[in-house]
Amino acid sequence: MPETAVKRSGVVVPHAPQWHQRLAASLAYAFIRVVALTLRYRWTDLSGFFGEPRPGPATYCVWHNRLALCMISYYGYVKKHNQSSGLAAMVSASRDGGLLTGILERFGVQPVRGSSSRRGPQALRELTTWARRGYDLAITPDGPRGPCYVVQDGIIALAQLTGMPIVPVSYQLGWKIQLRSWDRFQIPLPFSRCEMFFEKPICVPRDASESDRETLRRQLEQALKSISKD
Repeated sequence: MPETAVKRSGVVVPHAPQWHQRLAASLAYAFIRVVALTLRYRWTDLSGFFGEPRPGPATYCVWHNRLALCMISYYGYVKKHNQSSGLAAMVSASRDGGLLTGILERFGVQPVRGSSSRRGPQALRELTTWARRGYDLAITPDGPRGPCYVVQDGIIALAQLTGMPIVPVSYQLGWKIQLRSWDRFQIPLPFSRCEMFFEKPICVPRDASESDRETLRRQLEQALKSISKD
């Protein structure tokens, strides 16, 4: 069988986190919270989005290699400046996605399992449902397999379905460990300088054509690259 769980009545059921993944998730959550307390933050808001009155829900996107501090950026800034019912995030439906699911659940986030290669259409429908409930959405536009720093089509399709703006988010670390994985994943080191960036939102019209969507995809990719200097 492939990595995703068995199909039931035509519906792909994602793998639930296993006990060792839940244990690893608890340790990773504790590490993130402890390290985050030691970081020296600078918040750079280029978006013009977080004003008064407080904006409603949006779709936030961050590169896959910057997942470590994505919840710190959300709860440390976004939730203080917007109005939403919570956060739902897309996570791979594979076994590897079980670890991230466990971490997100500890942060109080609703995981939605799916990706461009597995359970994608079902995940988009579920995210749209959470959007109708007033939730913010989160997605890694180059995940779960890359290529690194290349925005895939899914986030543009999601924004067109929901009508919600896409807010690019990233950060730069002074001290970090950079893994030799496909995404060059970044692990923050204690007491590092961390500058968080929020770029201008990108809106996808409901009647956007294929060429319009491609233009907006490239615009989003460039915006994320501009605030993600390694």
